[in-house]
Amino acid sequence: MEYSRAELMPGVYLSHLRCDKFKTACLSVTLLTQLRRETASMNALIPSVLRRGTARYGDLEQLAARLDELYGAAIEPVVRRVGEIHCVGFFASFAESACLPGGEELLTPVCELLAEMLLAPNTRGGLLLPQYVDSEKEKLLDVIRGRVNDKRSYAVQRCLEEMCCCEDYAVSRFGDEASCEAIHYKKLTRHYRELLRTCPMEFFYCGQAPLRRVKQALRDALSGLPRGELDLDIGTDLRMNALEEQPRYVEERLDVTQGKLVLGFRLGECMEDPDLAALYVFNAVFGSGPTSKLFLNVREKLSLCYYAGSILVIRKGLLLVSSGVAFENFGAARDEILAQLEAIRNGEITDEEMEWARRGVASDLRAMLDSPGELEGFWLAQALDGLDYGPEALAELVGEVTKEQVVAVAKSVVCDLIYFLRGREDGEAKEDEADDEN
Repeated sequence: MEYSRAELMPGVYLSHLRCDKFKTACLSVTLLTQLRRETASMNALIPSVLRRGTARYGDLEQLAARLDELYGAAIEPVVRRVGEIHCVGFFASFAESACLPGGEELLTPVCELLAEMLLAPNTRGGLLLPQYVDSEKEKLLDVIRGRVNDKRSYAVQRCLEEMCCCEDYAVSRFGDEASCEAIHYKKLTRHYRELLRTCPMEFFYCGQAPLRRVKQALRDALSGLPRGELDLDIGTDLRMNALEEQPRYVEERLDVTQGKLVLGFRLGECMEDPDLAALYVFNAVFGSGPTSKLFLNVREKLSLCYYAGSILVIRKGLLLVSSGVAFENFGAARDEILAQLEAIRNGEITDEEMEWARRGVASDLRAMLDSPGELEGFWLAQALDGLDYGPEALAELVGEVTKEQVVAVAKSVVCDLIYFLRGREDGEAKEDEADDEN
């Protein structure tokens, strides 16, 4: 794989990964804007509305027919956040010319269709169609309202909301219910036009076409892109320390039969000059995977949790430990999770644990090389961080991480908030969470 990067026009960049191993190529476009509560739901809604129809292909049926003509190409909306940068756009996949009759080339028509979705949606009087906006708004509301149905991810999100209550990261990538309900098609049209004029854009291509051809195809397709003064004031506020001297405690009660305990940590001073390889290995030693201390000790040996694992949010400088516990085991599980972190701080890491962690992280990174979607997400984050090394190079760095580096990361980490989701006081739980106990 050969990586290169180019500026297509002011504020529009292309990350190009020349690769011959896949039968399909991929192309994504991402609009970058600041994650804010008042605009998050509108940002999240725009790709889905644009995907409903274009000036030439007015509805889903006509778009599907056009994609069928392109040998089953797919273009799907994407909404995510990288730190406190809201990333919305499309991800396209299409067959390589070597796999098609006569070697037909699809890069140009896919670029044209992707650009048409972005720049020339189906409108009436210059406004997005109200029926499309209302329909997609209801779907987004269902997603926002339905987050409580998955208690495991709900508890993690609630921990983030409380821990980052004074920061943009408290906002979900889909926004909130009240903001979503207030969206009107005229308001959404104005916001969409503003994003096109002011947002930096990132394109990513992975496939067999050379950089020169991809650049030309995109420049031709984007010739009608309206650009004004770019909003470059986007980024992530990294807070090193906990909000208070002692970890805050938040408890919530719902109809659950199993407690959800989430501990939120700040990664601390190590984020002044973050070492990605060391952070990944620390996370693997602590709580990511079946060879980690949380899994082997808190879950397996002591049986204090139905599940326990740690999640790194590097671009925000956060570490989360998510676990499912019996209500009466809350205190013991909390204390043991913190004790395992303290053990790492004290250097209580065996050579075997280090080797397991390094191998596991390196294997996960190299597995990205088999997935265009994983590669797209990786390189988007690298572009936002101004980095130019790939998963293979990072895997090599992981192999060189020492025990001392892992201990240094652990000593930097500080607990900020403890969140516990427990059952209602009357003990009447209405749901069956047996799957979480397996």
